[in-house]
Amino acid sequence: MSAKARVVVVGGGFAGLETAFTLRQRLGEKAKLALVADRADFLFTPNTVYLPFGGREDRLHIPLNRPLARRDIAFYPGAPRDLDADGRTLTLTDGTRLPYDHLVLATGAAMRPQEVPGLAEHAHAVWTPGQLHALGTRFQQLRSDALSGYRRRVLFLVPPNNKCSGPLYEIAFMLDTWLRKAGCRDTVRISWATCEDGYLQAFGPRLHQVVAAEFADRRIDGHTGLAVDKISAGEAAFTNGELHGFDLLVAFPPYAASVCYPGLPADDRGFLTLEPATRRVVGHPEIHAPGDAGDFPVKQAFLAFLQADAAADDIAAALAPKAVPRPRRFTPTSMCVMEMYDKATFAQVPLRQTGDAAHPVSIDESAPGDYRVGVSPLWRLGKAALGIYLPLQFRAGRPFHGGRAWTGMQVALDGMSRALASGATVPVPAPAPDDAGRGVDL
Repeated sequence: MSAKARVVVVGGGFAGLETAFTLRQRLGEKAKLALVADRADFLFTPNTVYLPFGGREDRLHIPLNRPLARRDIAFYPGAPRDLDADGRTLTLTDGTRLPYDHLVLATGAAMRPQEVPGLAEHAHAVWTPGQLHALGTRFQQLRSDALSGYRRRVLFLVPPNNKCSGPLYEIAFMLDTWLRKAGCRDTVRISWATCEDGYLQAFGPRLHQVVAAEFADRRIDGHTGLAVDKISAGEAAFTNGELHGFDLLVAFPPYAASVCYPGLPADDRGFLTLEPATRRVVGHPEIHAPGDAGDFPVKQAFLAFLQADAAADDIAAALAPKAVPRPRRFTPTSMCVMEMYDKATFAQVPLRQTGDAAHPVSIDESAPGDYRVGVSPLWRLGKAALGIYLPLQFRAGRPFHGGRAWTGMQVALDGMSRALASGATVPVPAPAPDDAGRGVDL
């Protein structure tokens, strides 16, 4: 390259930071990197599930000034206002114009509670730290009422067009354990209703079976295949005519793209249409969109990392082919640890897109040995380790999948997942929707 290429990364979340730090690692000083974000810190969202139970928020924020300066990445506070893809210029809300040679749009997803009438007015969402703190206040009141002998009903709800309900499952399990430890679980009825045909449908039959068994053991009244129609005070109405009452409703609203980019191809919810392997925007090889801004049907941090790695390698290979002779491509394998407060569930799930709108992803049967699910108290240590490792990496300006630290973490996770995985390593048929935890008597 005769001059340094200009790469602008928009978004300070998992995908944006992973892309920026990986590009610097791959390219050294061969490119000018800039990051645009609407806040000057990174929020470690997976551990926000602890906030309703008294967890500290300050530990979840990572200021970006030091790691960005350390990696010579210019920081521009703000958000996109206009994108001139033909002229390769991004304009921010304050009028700043940023010309680029390569652009990364990692602006994530947002919530649309208004798509379900009454959801915004009557449900507690689990999206922002403020909402989770407010939910914690309600949980404190719930526990106080239960200890005083008052019976209460809590309903957890997954509506259509939600793209990642895992944290909601965590909070439901954690609430059960928290109330048991307080000695008042018997006076609280916990119910679950999801529009999906199975629990955590995208992650296959084995995780569904684990959740169904946990719901039965914990006396959580689980229902699948229920699409909510509207919410009123104390009652959720579903499209099949069922009515479910509640004293407290907790929900993850429907997802949509956080930022829409007129002129770029996107679906009806604003998610950008991408080339699967590279995460390039279709028709725009100089623009990539890793993470939740893109069209992959499941929105999750680990998948965002994999997409960011693919996007960064694709850009780096275009700018310095010798530096990246074998660029990584996006092969979707989800990895998550689901907290339950007394134990945790680990899931590693190889995925493939199906093209079916009702079931957009399924288990990749070509990699059965990579499909692992296990439940153990030891996985709580695994979640804690990830909660330490990722912030350390980002504070140092290193990508999640970077360096010897990740090699050690990968070896440990692989060993634990093999040792603690339950069941066979080949997919098994999922139970029919009518058998998926319906009718558990609480």
